[in-house]
Amino acid sequence: MPSPGISDLRTTLSRRRHFIRIQTAEVNAVKRLLRGVGRNSGRRGSLRTDAHWQSLLAGDLVAAQLQEHVRPHYAVWRQAAEQVRALDLGLGESARERRDAVKRLETVPGVGPIIALTAIAVFAEVSRFGSAKHAASYAGLVPSTFQSGERDAHGHITKRGSAELRAMLCEAAHHARRPVHPLHPRFARVCARRGYKTAVVAVAHRLCRILFAMLRDGADFNVTRVGVEEGDFERTTTYKH
Repeated sequence: MPSPGISDLRTTLSRRRHFIRIQTAEVNAVKRLLRGVGRNSGRRGSLRTDAHWQSLLAGDLVAAQLQEHVRPHYAVWRQAAEQVRALDLGLGESARERRDAVKRLETVPGVGPIIALTAIAVFAEVSRFGSAKHAASYAGLVPSTFQSGERDAHGHITKRGSAELRAMLCEAAHHARRPVHPLHPRFARVCARRGYKTAVVAVAHRLCRILFAMLRDGADFNVTRVGVEEGDFERTTTYKH
């Protein structure tokens, strides 16, 4: 059984994710409204802050009639944002209580305090998992397997287990598109073969195994143990008769 502190941490993280989803839904709803009248919300990442919403409603981008439709979405978004800020205060206290583990996980590029706390909440009892592969399976980041006779086929990831950790790891995996990221060689290789989304999932899978191993061993991130190939990649096909 997880300790009361871990149970509270899991509940707080789940509530935070819930309100984040509400914010995203309201942003997407307003963007659909604007596209419906041939407008856009501005630059990428807009409507993510209160200032963006105020600018949208104060400017000439939205007609007075459309503003009446936008304002209710803004009201819901703002209430959700207030809940996220309140929950972040509690998570800040949790991060201070687990300072060593959080700081250790934050040494992984792209991993911030929220992702670190999510990993700690999920992998609190590392003895539950026989290996890092089992930990990745719990996060739903392993491919599903279909058996037909003697043939095994692999499909999309299972998406079972901790949806919160899976979502957080996929967010962190986007950082691997940068050439300076230690997992960029793996990201680039998979992206060239299978596309961007598959590359993100592949890096998220690797991140999950790395974070679990760090918590299990109490070790800092060691780039020499990442185990990715470096250099120019060349695809070779071999036909066997």
